[in-house]
Amino acid sequence: QVQLVESGGGSVQAGGSLRLSCATSASTHCMGWFRQAPGKERERVASIWGNFDYTSYADSVKGRFSISRDNFKNRLYLQMNNLKPEDTAMYYCAAGQTIGCSATADFAYWGQGAQVTVPS
Repeated sequence: QVQLVESGGGSVQAGGSLRLSCATSASTHCMGWFRQAPGKERERVASIWGNFDYTSYADSVKGRFSISRDNFKNRLYLQMNNLKPEDTAMYYCAAGQTIGCSATADFAYWGQGAQVTVPS
């Protein structure tokens, strides 16, 4: 069982930046960030996998968000720049050991979430 705890959420004006952090109890092949806004389905924001830390992003955050991890500290990060009101959501850290690293089903372990609010 891998435990995940997010931190770093909050409220920021449009155009601002936030960095989310996720503390993990163990390293895994694949890690990712998902988000869910009220009334909407959970969507993948970014994922990172493999020994060389390959990354993938949702089109809506490309060029604004950056995912990274520190395997020595067992931490996952999401740097979010130029935040927009449509980025408002609960953000979840997730981890998995499968080859795939994009669908919700690829992630077996989930954090409790961190709220990010960007007022319009």
